[in-house]
Amino acid sequence: MSTPEYFALLARYNADMNRKLYEAAAQLPPEEFTADRKAFFGSLCGTLSHLLAGDTIWLKRFSTHPACFPALQAMQAIAQPSGLTHSFGDALPALRSYREQLDAIISAWAPQLTEADLAHAFEYRSTRGDVYRKHFGSVLLHFFNHQTHHRGQASTLLSQAGIDIGVTDLLLWVPDAIT
Repeated sequence: MSTPEYFALLARYNADMNRKLYEAAAQLPPEEFTADRKAFFGSLCGTLSHLLAGDTIWLKRFSTHPACFPALQAMQAIAQPSGLTHSFGDALPALRSYREQLDAIISAWAPQLTEADLAHAFEYRSTRGDVYRKHFGSVLLHFFNHQTHHRGQASTLLSQAGIDIGVTDLLLWVPDAIT
């Protein structure tokens, strides 16, 4: 598997894990979904909003890559979140709809990546305005790892509420080796 194929795999895994996470969250009553659970972003709702904000910010940055990825052109019409704690509201159906929109963009974009795109020295600004220049492939690793990290937090919050989202191991999405 080439490096771009690994990112396509991560995009598929990401979309499926988000689907499972939102299905599990739908089992909670609305007051439990928004209840402060003393997590880093307070509630399960706050954690999911953070993921949406982070993904939106990164995808808008990625849309400036010189490759002009066709799948990321849709990001131009999406408003920039106010920051990493931006609230997308507390209605799970609206959050889920936006999550599905972002996952569709990510899933369409990942197969467009090439080795040359990943090797590009990518310059971006942080939410504080600091300028960074990093290999694009390394930034993409952060993008997918960030999602996994916070989905793990959300999974813990659901588990504490008595809801199991099932197996989350990436290994189940990795194809068997051909011998």
